[in-house]
Order: sequence, then C-alpha cells, then structure tokens
Amino acid sequence: METMFRFMLLITLLSLSESSSCNNSSDHALLSKAFGSVSGFNISWFFNTSQSNCSISGIHLSSRNLSGTISWKYLKNITHLRTLDLSDNHLTGTVPPSLWLLPNLAEINLSKNRLGGAVGLSKPGLFKSSPLRKIDLSFNRFRNFTYLSNFPNLNFLNLSHNGFQVVFPLWFTNLTNLEFLDVSGCYISGNLRPISGLKLLKYLDISSNHFTGNFPADIPSLVNLRFLNISFNNISGYLDSKYVHKFGKSAFINAGNLTTTATTATAPDLHSKPHPPTPTHKPPPQNQENNLNLFKKKPRAKSKSRKTLILATSLASSVIIAAAAVFAYCRCRKRRTARQSKWSISTPIQIPFRIEKSGPFSFETESGSSWVADIKEPTSAAVVMFEKPLMNITFKDLIAATSHFGKESLLAEGRCGPLYRAVLPGEIHVAIKVLENARSLSHDDAIAMFEDFSRLKHPNLLPVSGYCIAGKEKLVLYEFMANGDLHRWLHELPTGAPNVEDWSGDTWEIQNGAQSTSPDKMEWRTRHRIAVGVARGLAYLHHARSKPVVHGHLVPSNILLADDFEPRITDFALSQDRVGGATEDDVYNFGVVLVELLTGRPGLCDSVDWVRRLVKDGQGASALDSRLRGCGDSVSEMVECLRVGYLCTAEAPEKRPTMQQVLGLLKDIHPTTLEFN
Repeated sequence: METMFRFMLLITLLSLSESSSCNNSSDHALLSKAFGSVSGFNISWFFNTSQSNCSISGIHLSSRNLSGTISWKYLKNITHLRTLDLSDNHLTGTVPPSLWLLPNLAEINLSKNRLGGAVGLSKPGLFKSSPLRKIDLSFNRFRNFTYLSNFPNLNFLNLSHNGFQVVFPLWFTNLTNLEFLDVSGCYISGNLRPISGLKLLKYLDISSNHFTGNFPADIPSLVNLRFLNISFNNISGYLDSKYVHKFGKSAFINAGNLTTTATTATAPDLHSKPHPPTPTHKPPPQNQENNLNLFKKKPRAKSKSRKTLILATSLASSVIIAAAAVFAYCRCRKRRTARQSKWSISTPIQIPFRIEKSGPFSFETESGSSWVADIKEPTSAAVVMFEKPLMNITFKDLIAATSHFGKESLLAEGRCGPLYRAVLPGEIHVAIKVLENARSLSHDDAIAMFEDFSRLKHPNLLPVSGYCIAGKEKLVLYEFMANGDLHRWLHELPTGAPNVEDWSGDTWEIQNGAQSTSPDKMEWRTRHRIAVGVARGLAYLHHARSKPVVHGHLVPSNILLADDFEPRITDFALSQDRVGGATEDDVYNFGVVLVELLTGRPGLCDSVDWVRRLVKDGQGASALDSRLRGCGDSVSEMVECLRVGYLCTAEAPEKRPTMQQVLGLLKDIHPTTLEFN
C-alpha cells in the first residue's frame, strides 16, 4: 500500500512539473507578434505534436530568407530564451538594449543581416552578471558601441564588417574571459591598450581598422594566441621573425611601422632598437716575407704610374662631361614637365601594393562567388574619369584602394555584380561596381556604353564618375553617397524620427514655417520630396531622349540619398538592351517603391496587394506607416499619394500612367514642398 502511494505521488509530481514547464503558450503568441512584420516567417516552425505548449528556449532561423523588421519588444518577454540565431537573412531595423537584458540568453547570432544602430546596453551597471557567452553581429550596419562591459562570461565576440567609425571603448578591459575577438573591417580608431590584458584570448582579428599602439606590448599574450591578424592599421613596434613564422606574413601586411628582428638564442628585447651586426670579415693574414716582397716591388710599379694617372684623368674628364650633359637634360625636362603639369592633377600617391604573380587576378566576394580580371599587368588598364580626364590612375590603384577588392570594402552584392567602396588619391570617395553582365561586351562596345552613361545627367540620377576595362571585366565608378540607400533609411531608423539631428535648416521647411511643424509632418514632407525626386529621375530616363532608357530594377536599395536627402537613382541603363524598351515595368516598380515609402513595409507582392485592397475600399489611411499617422492634416495627402501607387501597380500595363503623368500627380498633392525646384 505504501509503495502504491509513493508511486502515485511520483506520478503527480511529474505531471505538475510538466504542466508548469509546458503550459506556457504565451511564448508562441509573443513570437508571432515579434515576427508579425517579417516576410517569410511561419509560426508552425515552433510547434510539434508532443510539446506544442512548451516555453521557447531557442530560436534558430538561420538562412530562412526572412526580410523586414522584428518587433523586439515582444522577444524581451520570452524569458526562457537561451539561444537566438537569425543569421544570414535580410532583417533590418535596430536592436534595442532590452534584448541584452534577457535573463537566460547565452548565445546570440545576428550576423549577415542589415541591422543597424548601436550595440549593447544604454548604460553600464544595469545588472551585475549575465549568462551571455557568445555574440556574433558580423556583416551588418551597426554604427556605434554603447556598453558590453557587464558580460563577464562572454568568451566569443564577433563585430566584424560593420561601420562603427568610433574610438575603441575602454570597457573591453572588463571582458577578461574572451577567447575569440574579431573587429576587422569596422573603421575603428584608437589605442589597442584596452585589450592588452585579455590573457585568455586565442583568436584576435583587428585588421582593416585605424588602430594605433605598440607591438607587442598592446597585444594580448602572443604565446596563447593561435590566430592573429593586425594588417592594415597604424601600429608601431618591433616584429620578431618567429611571430611571422607562427601567424604568417598576411597577419602583418600594412600593419603600420613595424621593424622586423631576427630570433636569437636568447629572447630579444622587442622594445629596444636592435643593434646592427658587427662585421666579422677580416683581411687574410700575410707573413713578413710577403710584406718584404711587396715592398721590393713598389719601385717597379712606379714606372707605370704615369700611364695609370693619364688614363684615370681621361676617364674622370669623360665622366664629368657625361654628368654635365645628363644634368642639363634633366633640368630641361623638369621645366617642360612643370609647364605641362601646371593644369593637370598631380600623380596619385601609390598605396603600398605588391603583385606576386601576373594575371589573371581573381577576387572573391562575400557570397563566395568570384570575378576574374584577365589582365597580365594592372597598370595597363587605365581608369577614365569623366570630370577629371587628366587624373592618372589605373586598375592597380583600384586594387589597392579596395584592399584587393576584399570583403572589408564590399558594400553590397547586387544582381549586376558586387559593389565596393574606395578612396582614390586626392580623397575622392567612390563606389566601384563590377558589371558581371557586361563581360561579353567588346572593348569598343563597352566604351560606347560608358560614354552613353556619361551623357545621362540629371539631379536625381547618380552620375557615373568613370570606368575601367580590365580584360573582360568592366567596372563603373560612382560618387559615394554617405547617407546610404532608401531601404536603409526606411527600415533602420528609430520609430518616429528621421536619421538627422536638426531639420530646422532645410530650405523647404524654412520657407513654410518650420518652427510650428511637427517632426512627423517633416518626415512626411521628406518622404514626399523623395517620391517626387525619384519620379523626376525616371521621367527624365523615359522621356528626355529620342529613345526611352528603361531602368529595369528600381528598388529602394537602388535609390541613394544625398546630404540634403535629395534622391539619386543608380544602376540605370546597365545594359544596352534597355535603350528603347518598354517603360511600363519601371512604372510598376515605382508604384511598389511608393507603397513602401508610405507604409514602411517591404515592397513584397503581399504588401502591395494588401495596400491596393485598402485603397480600393477607401481605407488607405490604415495602411500608413505609424510614424506618419501623427499629423492629421496631412493624412489626406498621404492617402492621395497611395492612390498614385495604386495606379502605378495596375495589373494591366496599358492601364498604368506614364512617369510624366505620375510626376504631375505627385506635384499636385503637396506643391508647397516643391519650392526648392
């Protein structure tokens, strides 16, 4: 009887335990809300037949082709969450500090997305300890550090290939358990001393930054390190050859001012300058007899001294005459060169560059694909700059300016080919696109295409700065736009605030009483300004020439923003078969961009269909971006703008308006914003 009682008690306790841990269906509801605006998400991934009501401890959605913005405020309430893996997707937006406060979160991987904003907590000391052990935020668009100092258990931190452009924070000294640290390709500056005390570090990659410091004093223990890369920085010191042997030459390429020393039997003092080796060669000893013989022969040599003197004098005179002639020639040539270069741009300073083999040159992109320039000597491929025709740069300069077209310079991988950022001599910031779809073009056809590019000039088109033909590869150079593209501006901004600090200086606001205008209304006017600018650019392509130029792929990522937020369309006319084509597809794509601009949702088919139904039913206001709903007097203008998008996205191409008509409709909606024209 007692045995039966104990058995029943055990069954009861087990059932209570299971019900307490597996009766938390609210986690699934929170997850649905968190991913409500994310395209491609399916909540059924988190259900199974046996434990459909269990609390969620892991979210593993790597490489699911997810796009959109996560509502992080719902994730912070899933308190049992231990692992979060959303890597290799297309997620946008910012990551709030609340995510790092999850009490059980041990691993987080958000790599290879389009996330931006700041990394870490808003202020230090929010909690004493955290179980977080692994953070991977590589290949995103984060721009600032806050605080990660309260993670004493952190042993893996990868922040590589972001755009921080900040000074190295001092709180790195608190991450004493770090074993893996990668901050490569982040444009970070400052001294390395904060990481010098990380004794457990085994992997360190700080390449392609602007770090300063002393090697090896400011580097963690080189005995424990298994991987090290400090290349492309401004570090100084003395490099023992044994470390080159251990980590490889590539770990120290362009690392700064490092003096290489040889390893000796005793450990050298790497902080003091090595002394040059003492000469060990001595003249062979001569005995006394030989010395006497030489002494005796000297009078015999005296008879030949006159001939030798005459010959030496003749040679010296010849050398002096030849030197004078060379000097005169060089002086004349210098004067001639000075006259010729008076109106030319100075020759660019060459970035340190070494070619270990002749072509072809193969460059690997982030996605693993590669493009090859079939050229034996990179200096033979000239770069033609339209606005600066006398600028003397070649394909070799492009290789150096992009770190061999490395991943740290890669901005994006579009359908036409990879896009790289580069700073050419003279501090000329450019974006370089490799036109993979133009490899079959002949040299003459490519030149004709690029020349045609240069004639397409409009304030709302991103001008082509130049081009380079390297073997079969065709590269086009654009002006670099620091504000990024429309997609980033729409989906990576904090709710309700544009990505600028002060709007009071904008001309279209000053002209219309900016002091009494709300931030929401300012943003609506900015979005309307962008819509009108894009429409102007497309109308120019379609109607300004005898044959229309079709863009073919108008999406927010192909609309860049200038300093004054004037839009610039890029990637237009990247193939000759788009001249004289049908323009209806461009009109449809513009309508999709307009829908995304007004709703804040990704321009997917489902979103477009949803907006079209609401506009048709007279409920367009409910589709507006929440950041635009605060100004009631402008809602009618926004809805009217959505109606233009409705017209552009008509199923039948013949029912779509022309871009000239679209431009007129948009101007009529809010004409007061157009006084900057």
